Amino acid sequence: MKTLHTDNAPAAIGPYSQAIEVNGFVFTSGQIAIDPETGSVEAKDIKGQTEQIMKNLGAILKEAGLGFENAVKTTCFLADMGDFTVFNEVYGKYFTTKPARSCVAVKSLPKNVLAEVEVIAAK
Repeated sequence: MKTLHTDNAPAAIGPYSQAIEVNGFVFTSGQIAIDPETGSVEAKDIKGQTEQIMKNLGAILKEAGLGFENAVKTTCFLADMGDFTVFNEVYGKYFTTKPARSCVAVKSLPKNVLAEVEVIAAK
């Protein structure tokens, strides 16, 4: 197993890694809309937060030598399913190869963000 880290995505808030690479797969931790430069959630709406999430995931995938096209499965968490359509519009710009996906509503997310996404990608 190899632990992955990039300064171009937020540092872990707790006892976990940004991602782990094992047997040709990369498993990212869930990413929220923290701007790695400020350490804060700057965007207040679902569109802006989803864009930041995708930037964070892109940086982690790049660190692994991968891109969004390598994603085989995503898990998406939304604080409000009313944001589903806008979330999908942004998500679809990045995950053009349409990996398998689960998307669920949750009661709350860290830092009261509106969404969180994790990715499993293959080399």
